[in-house]
Amino acid sequence: MRDKQQFRAIYEEHHAAVCAYFARRAARDDVEDLAAETFAVAWRKLPRRIEHPLPWLYAVAGNVLSNHRRKLARRGEFALDPSTGDPAERFGGDRGLARAFAALSERDREAICLVAWEGLSVGDAARAAGCSAATFHVRLSRARARLGRLLENPPVSTFVIQEKI
Repeated sequence: MRDKQQFRAIYEEHHAAVCAYFARRAARDDVEDLAAETFAVAWRKLPRRIEHPLPWLYAVAGNVLSNHRRKLARRGEFALDPSTGDPAERFGGDRGLARAFAALSERDREAICLVAWEGLSVGDAARAAGCSAATFHVRLSRARARLGRLLENPPVSTFVIQEKI
């Protein structure tokens, strides 16, 4: 896509949402850089016509975040640094929920986050996840069930909170 006006409109409408996406998943100092990278990729790859740009941007943002985390892992760093504060703050101070959430797989966490944190419908979350709505619905249902089981039988380790949230 090279239509500057269309891209500007998408950027202006969704920049805050993309930054919020990263603010919930990365260190504060990285949020703007990750958002900028997301929009740079979007500029190069956004189709000429797109009905739902936000879910597509979340898919791009997810790929940018995965690349960022791999880069940090190669350098021996965590995806979040201590300056991001207590991970339980993301869950209203509920440490049990934070531990249970951290114990989920990345795929389960992302399914729950797309709906709960980003406020996407199942259809839009499916677009962001790159699957059909039916597949995403099953994925989300299973993730919620696993989270429920973890809340009933909490994981013991708190180490994973800093590493995975």
